[in-house]
Amino acid sequence: MAITKFFNEMTADDGSVRGHYAGYAAWLRETPLDRIERKRAEADALFHRYGITFAVYGEESGTERLIPFDVIPRIIPAHEWKSLETGLRQRVKALNAFIHDIYHNQEILKAGCIPAQQVLNNAQYRPEMQGVNVPCDIYAAIAGVDVVRAGEGEFYVLEDNLRVPSGVSYMLEDRRMMMRLFPELFARHRVAPVDHYPDMLLHTLRSLAPLGVTDPTVVVLTPGAYNSAYFEHAFLAQQMGVELVEGQDLFVREDQVFMRTTQGPRRVDVIYRRVDDDFLDPKYFRKDSMLGVPGLLDAYRAGRVTVSNAIGTGVADDKSIYPYVPEMIRFYLGEAPILNNVPTYMCRKPEDLAYTLAHLPELVVKEVHGAGGYGMLVGPASTMEQIETFRKYLIANPEKYIAQPTLALSNCPTFVESGIAPRHLDLRPFVLSGTEVQMVPGGLTRVALREGSLVVNSSQGGGTKDTWVLEA
Repeated sequence: MAITKFFNEMTADDGSVRGHYAGYAAWLRETPLDRIERKRAEADALFHRYGITFAVYGEESGTERLIPFDVIPRIIPAHEWKSLETGLRQRVKALNAFIHDIYHNQEILKAGCIPAQQVLNNAQYRPEMQGVNVPCDIYAAIAGVDVVRAGEGEFYVLEDNLRVPSGVSYMLEDRRMMMRLFPELFARHRVAPVDHYPDMLLHTLRSLAPLGVTDPTVVVLTPGAYNSAYFEHAFLAQQMGVELVEGQDLFVREDQVFMRTTQGPRRVDVIYRRVDDDFLDPKYFRKDSMLGVPGLLDAYRAGRVTVSNAIGTGVADDKSIYPYVPEMIRFYLGEAPILNNVPTYMCRKPEDLAYTLAHLPELVVKEVHGAGGYGMLVGPASTMEQIETFRKYLIANPEKYIAQPTLALSNCPTFVESGIAPRHLDLRPFVLSGTEVQMVPGGLTRVALREGSLVVNSSQGGGTKDTWVLEA
């Protein structure tokens, strides 16, 4: 069934401008489109000059690509942000409790709230972490939670990114770019700041240092310059004032991690890792990994170093676990979930598979381990040939897929080649959990620049917008 109505972030159904967009809409009416076009071109040139790119694997035309930046901001009023922030804090608190539980007493499994095999047989579950205590019981110190608006503007959580969530550098650079291009807009609007995120991140990481360490040395561990998010790794290390290291820069001795420096070895206490579990320690995981540090897991299990996010955290952001997050909130916190999940069909269940196969043209089907907009079918935007191909995948391996209704994602005015037109978007706020839970007001807004597209991922042609949370 075709979707015809979308929640517009800027204008109501009767065409009137929503209150929190009133000031911006007035400015937009006063501003010639050719000035906006010049500013967009200026932004592109500056992003190229600064090297703000991401890598696209498997493209013969070159690996580096500029993420398109839209100069029309996404604006959120203070009261909406407060409600969203409260829901995100609740969700991430429950997710951390879940990860601690499954690596310790497994009470939620014993209670039958989640099928044990869904967790213990999950590819992201790491038995090596069983019984390992981590500082403050925080496993996901940095969480990027993807949120969308649908229906009459209700917020829904689309997925939880808890392993190595990326994109925060684009949130920060988008804000810097808007302040440079349109300083007059920030004089007209009370936009909550986000530029203190690196300080907040460093504070969070330091607060999770091993017991007894009062002045921890923090490093950012990157897979290297060919990683798709290398710009972000380097950016965050520079902004926090800490060293950016690769696996070869570190070594383990007597269950302690050291960094090679020109002044000799220096102990490392906290590693903000941007390397996947499989590649972190060739002694325990992939033996052929050249990216990790042999013996890192030994030092970690001995409590001599903190790794954030924790090894084994990925089990909680797997799409097959996502449907159970509301139950986690009720189980661990004794609270009703503030934010809704998207209704989800688990294709490993015969009745859910039957429904999915009968309604493929209406549904979005995703691989449980998929990411980046790959390995998915958007039924309403697919050809019959694509649908039938996916049908074969589902029948052959139903446990590898979930299905969801095709949400009517909200849209927002966006400056595209044809002028200003609505495009669909999502939002990735970043939640930091240490001795306290903190957030900057806003997040990374990703926008689907292709007309009618519901896929916002940069690897699939999406762009980004600055996200303004207005102060009350």
